[in-house]
Amino acid sequence: MDEIRIIIAGGGTGGHLFPAIAIGEKIQSLYKNSHIHYMGSIFGIESKVLPVKLYPHTLLPIKGIQRNFSFNSIMKNIGLPYFYLKSLSIAQELFDELLPNIVVGTGGYASAIPIKLGIKNKLPVVLQEQNSYPGLTTRVYASRANIVCTAFGEAHSYLKEAKCLLTGNPIRSNISLGLRENGAKIFKLNASLTTLFVFGGSQGSIVLNQLIEKLVNELKITNFQVLWQTGSKHYNRYKHLDSDLIRVLPFIDSMADAYALSDLIFSRSGALTISEIMAVGKASILLPFSKAAENHQYKNAKTLADYNAAVLLEERTVNSEIVYRTIKNALNNKNKLMKMGQKAKSMSKLNATENIANHIIELALA
Repeated sequence: MDEIRIIIAGGGTGGHLFPAIAIGEKIQSLYKNSHIHYMGSIFGIESKVLPVKLYPHTLLPIKGIQRNFSFNSIMKNIGLPYFYLKSLSIAQELFDELLPNIVVGTGGYASAIPIKLGIKNKLPVVLQEQNSYPGLTTRVYASRANIVCTAFGEAHSYLKEAKCLLTGNPIRSNISLGLRENGAKIFKLNASLTTLFVFGGSQGSIVLNQLIEKLVNELKITNFQVLWQTGSKHYNRYKHLDSDLIRVLPFIDSMADAYALSDLIFSRSGALTISEIMAVGKASILLPFSKAAENHQYKNAKTLADYNAAVLLEERTVNSEIVYRTIKNALNNKNKLMKMGQKAKSMSKLNATENIANHIIELALA
């Protein structure tokens, strides 16, 4: 069995890093003689995650472009040429030492330099795009990549010169294996009650937390219960609201069981969140983060809403009254919940991680 050496570059946020890790782990499970080397940024979440996992990795001193015109952003952008050249030098040394067979990019500013070097060295390049509206790095390099693996068909209209394959997003392999009874036991809730699951991603969402805080009294007198992940940074502000019907937690490890317990999800609409909601086939109310780059969360949410698989709310018009009315109407209509969940499930791509990994292995061995 020939050895294959693969560079997987991506990071800055978990939305780019965790697909990279999922792909790398799947490749190694499918092809034992594979060497995976991750690349990211010293400023991204990967600087904390990769060392803990003890995966071979290189972190570049690269930052993303600041896209507003504040004084602080302008000052940060002034230093970009220096960081870029330094990162380019480090990356080139790694390429010369490792001699990779292929480069995989999962997006974010940390992936741009490795992708550029892969193309320059005439190596096969595979991009994995998580969002319905492709990120900047994907848009720049898609036409020169061998394959762009997409999560949403809507992305293809922005990548007309690229070879796109609709594969779905790499997500946790056990995410759909949770049990409602386990969820009730873990979170000390009632398995027989209708459950609203609220979360704003791993870091939590200030806006979602504030909206739910305003609704606590109304929620306590309804016939359903709430599982609420605030995010670790925000937990102390809301922990006093914990009760038998409203479970307040800083972070949830057992996401599969949390999804299984839920009947309706109220969340942001990052790419991986959307993909997990589709995989578990749950109805959802989505409130996109309005300051997400190029408004990609809105476009992700709209993809589900247009298919009647979710309800889309917007920060600029939302208030606690609208949220409460939307939640109550959904939870009091079991038929609507079921149909929304079925629609979401039908949009999910099974075996996405394995399909992407197989394409990468095939190109690496070609």
